[in-house]
Amino acid sequence: MLKRASTLVRAMTMGAAAVLVLGLAAPATAAYPGAFHPTQSVGNRGSDVTALQYLLRGRGHATAVDGVFSAGTATAVKAFQQAKSLPADGIVGTKTWGALVVQVREGDKGDAVSALQTQLNAKLRLSLKVTGTFDAATKQAVSNFQSHARLGADGVAGPVTWENLLWHYAYPDMGAGLCDKDPDNNGTANWGTGATTAQLEAAARTFAATGQGKIPLGDIGFEHGGAINGHASHRAGMDVDIWPVRTDSAQCTAGRITWESPTYDRAATRQLVKAIRGAAPGHVKVIWFNDPVLIREGLTKALVNHSNHLHVRYCEKVHTSSSYTC
Repeated sequence: MLKRASTLVRAMTMGAAAVLVLGLAAPATAAYPGAFHPTQSVGNRGSDVTALQYLLRGRGHATAVDGVFSAGTATAVKAFQQAKSLPADGIVGTKTWGALVVQVREGDKGDAVSALQTQLNAKLRLSLKVTGTFDAATKQAVSNFQSHARLGADGVAGPVTWENLLWHYAYPDMGAGLCDKDPDNNGTANWGTGATTAQLEAAARTFAATGQGKIPLGDIGFEHGGAINGHASHRAGMDVDIWPVRTDSAQCTAGRITWESPTYDRAATRQLVKAIRGAAPGHVKVIWFNDPVLIREGLTKALVNHSNHLHVRYCEKVHTSSSYTC
């Protein structure tokens, strides 16, 4: 948790996101009006990348559909951008998303429908089969999301529905090597951007493979951002609190420790930090944690009140707040 004000506080007053304090209702338009969000580029992972890859393939630009924004995906993005007379920088921002999305409805088939089904699964925590066929179940899911987002619930996925889906946060898979902690009594405040959740899941899987236990997850944010108890940040879906590793690997069942505790495992926590950075190359802005050894090694940075947890801040190439720009 970051106990100081951020420029994000001002940025989040844009659009309806400022009123979504408890994550109980979605905005009538996307949180950043007129902008598909978040930006995607090389190093990102997640449902937004998977949707991007399906949409690219549907537009005739071949790329693997694996949820990892690789150099190959960047090549396909640049080719698409060139074809649409957009700046061919390989970064998928507002204009590229706007050119990529396709209106789909019941009866349609193809990669754009697969992209939609991927988004619905990630953003509504569903388990639709990704078939590429817009069937009755997909229409119902679209209608449910539109009602959730206070849109006209016609079951047709047009530009505004796509915009809200792409903006909407995702919930991490706790089976990926995570356990849920709630230090500030915020409930299931584990919602983050598609990239944040996928990058965290990838790091958790890598660390779990070492046999040193799961990663205890504190807060990320509420489903639609907004103010959150105990945090001045955690409003953009890109701040993640996790607990350090214990020598008994019981960080998910035993009490929380500090880097000064006798049960603190520096070597394992170092592995965890490296796994986090490795899962999101170029997309980790900073990791705050007050272990002086890890600080000297350039793995973390010091910040008041960050002796008993690691605060990971992810970033994107383009963001409305400089606090989250890589």
